[in-house]
Amino acid sequence: MDASFQRKLSENWKSGLTVALVSIPLSISLAVASNTSPVVGIITAIWAGLIASLFGGSNYNIIGPTGALSGMLFLYTKLYGPACLPMLAILSGVFIFIGFLLRFEKYLIFIPGSALHGLILGIAIMIMLTQVNAAFGLPDFPQQAHLIHNVVESFRHITLISWPAFFIFLVTLTGLLLCGRVTERLPGTVLLAPFCILAGYLCSQGMLPWSIQTLGSTFGTIKPVFFQFPRFVFYYSYMVPAFSIASIAIMETMISARIADGMTRTKHNKRRELMGLSLANIGSGLAGGIPATAALARTSLNIKSGGTDKISATICSLSVAAISFLLLSFFQYIPMASIAAILVFVSIRMVEAEHFVRMFRIDRKNFVLSLVVAGVTVYEDPIVGILLGALVAMLLFMERLSKGYHEIVINKTATEAPKTEPQAETTLVYAVKGSLAYINAQSHIARLEETPAVYKNVILDLRNVYFIDLDGVEAFGDMVHVLESKGKRVFVAGFDPMVEQLLNEGTILATLKKNGRVFSTVADAVKTASIS
Repeated sequence: MDASFQRKLSENWKSGLTVALVSIPLSISLAVASNTSPVVGIITAIWAGLIASLFGGSNYNIIGPTGALSGMLFLYTKLYGPACLPMLAILSGVFIFIGFLLRFEKYLIFIPGSALHGLILGIAIMIMLTQVNAAFGLPDFPQQAHLIHNVVESFRHITLISWPAFFIFLVTLTGLLLCGRVTERLPGTVLLAPFCILAGYLCSQGMLPWSIQTLGSTFGTIKPVFFQFPRFVFYYSYMVPAFSIASIAIMETMISARIADGMTRTKHNKRRELMGLSLANIGSGLAGGIPATAALARTSLNIKSGGTDKISATICSLSVAAISFLLLSFFQYIPMASIAAILVFVSIRMVEAEHFVRMFRIDRKNFVLSLVVAGVTVYEDPIVGILLGALVAMLLFMERLSKGYHEIVINKTATEAPKTEPQAETTLVYAVKGSLAYINAQSHIARLEETPAVYKNVILDLRNVYFIDLDGVEAFGDMVHVLESKGKRVFVAGFDPMVEQLLNEGTILATLKKNGRVFSTVADAVKTASIS
């Protein structure tokens, strides 16, 4: 055996096994949250994780079922039935591959952080709301078009609550929260799963005087199945959901890989990671699984458990298969209330509360934008929410940009005049910052129109203009005309060759050069203005 491979194996088997122990209950829970069979979650964890580990570009990302997708998948299964999920996985993999060919990862910078945080908050709320019935032990009610309407229907029948189920929900959730504070190396899902299984078994055997719903009573006997040939039926109506899933999967995977890079001071291969994600979803769908993406919590656990190479994710997938083969049948005794608690815990961990607190203190507009995105995500659709967030964020950015970044410096030319007398002549330096284009041209012109009469000389400092378009060239001419119409002498200082080339398209700059009022530095312009 190769020495390098032996070293990687010895360094990563513990982290791979640790993540596998966490992945099994989470994959089962997230499959239930997606409104499909628990076994499907195991299939996804095995095949999507294995394929991504072989073809992906990150040494740390763990690919599998995630909360970021389960809320969306729940809605789609209500529309098309659980049988649609393998086909959605394949189609989303195809869309991700198209994104790979088009280098879609480059355009993620256009989606602002506030919109992404709002999206994650919205999905977390969706996961919580889908678990209302299981947490309170309520029966399933006829499903309506919107998630909110289903929740309202559940609370209308809250008098049917099962107190034993609600008690198990509270105890499990409290235990998970306490374990999260005490240790992260061995998460609460691993520590509490045996106790949940025991409680469900005792109830099912009549050893406890409670009647509660379990995975087995809801989905039937759970047997280890690692491949189930899906029923491939294609409908054109699948295209929009598949595109939405692909978009969220790409964003979630790239964010997870970037955070992993920050934790390990490494750099992943974006192109390979996108290719690996595409193949992972296609492989998951062919095996009968559901769409998959990077799981940030499991990726973080992989790093904290000592993972250093992609072989850790490979060991994780193989360990999930081995442990499931031996122990999966026991999971049929887990109470549905415990599954609900695990999913609520996952949704709580998804939300970065400190980021929202910081955003509230520093940037109220983006804080409100995040809440709007979350609301639209919950009520309508995650992809609608993220697109709305990106659009509003762009409008806010354009609104800020339209104000025109500038700086004003005043140079006194009659510095020897007595302080009791007004300064005889003053030179004002108006520095344009950033761009000079259609969006901010009028703001600059409006400011110069209000220049007080005391300033006889105005220097337009263009050193920090990095972009100008034809509207900016016209605006430059208008700025000069406005100042000259007020009886002021106009000087121009400093611009790069690109800006000068465009300004030469007009006649204003040529006239100023002819009159000796164009300078390479502001200091030269100030000196000449003072002499004149």
